Amino acid sequence: MNNMEMNLQKYLSFVKTAECGSFTKAAELLNYSQASISRMIGDLEKDWKVSLLERSAGGVRLTSDGMKLLPYAKSVAAEFEKLQMEIDDLNGLQFGLIRIGTFSSVATHWLPNIIKEFQKDYPNIDYELLLGDYTEIEEWILEGRVDCGFLRLPAHPELETIFLEQDKLLAIIPENHALADCEKFPVTALCSEPFMLLEKGAKAEVSEIFERYGLTPKVHFTTWDDYAIMSMVESGLGISILPQLILKRVPYRILAKELDVPAYRNIGLAFRSRKTVSIAVKRFVDYLQYR
Repeated sequence: MNNMEMNLQKYLSFVKTAECGSFTKAAELLNYSQASISRMIGDLEKDWKVSLLERSAGGVRLTSDGMKLLPYAKSVAAEFEKLQMEIDDLNGLQFGLIRIGTFSSVATHWLPNIIKEFQKDYPNIDYELLLGDYTEIEEWILEGRVDCGFLRLPAHPELETIFLEQDKLLAIIPENHALADCEKFPVTALCSEPFMLLEKGAKAEVSEIFERYGLTPKVHFTTWDDYAIMSMVESGLGISILPQLILKRVPYRILAKELDVPAYRNIGLAFRSRKTVSIAVKRFVDYLQYR
């Protein structure tokens, strides 16, 4: 690493530590040891002859000098990242890592085909997939644990999002259900027998449907696992509502019925800032939008 790159790493260490309020968290984000982060910031303080951070048992906080210099350090780090992205773009995207937060139906039915197509043009890109619920994925994006994530919209107000698709929510019933031959399943019938509730975050997707129509389901089973719900319904333990996307190629003997009221979720892709994501992520987003 040359002197310019080393200085830029010091600036970035200062910026991330100030943002996180912790050497440990900054070290995790930058893949350095805590000692290395502390040493690089110490070098900056010696070079600039100022104290940047006040250290205590509860973490670190900016000094008055640190507060004055932080915006300039942020600017330098951001401009270097833009420069590196432009260089990568000019040379062609050869290598990179895309870290994606996703929920099960997207991981199962969208991502394999998207990644397969993307690899035809960019065969040396690596991927890291983290599977979670909507709330976890939002947290991973905000913390920088993933570069982008699939979410139900609307998402956290601090995130930038791109709408991808509207996914219907369907009533799931056993094959021998009394309403098996109905064209559309009455939303009021959801409360007449045990209900299997799918939760993928702080609030279940179907909660808005029940609230809108003043309904109170008889929730007997709650899980974040789509397939567990399908198995329960197949066994005659109750009925449920699931997104259409997860119902592709299911091995269970169940029926999916449209409701007699509008019911859907909006799926989107989210990031902290589209301007600052890597060139690999930007290319990947292009594939998503035109898949």
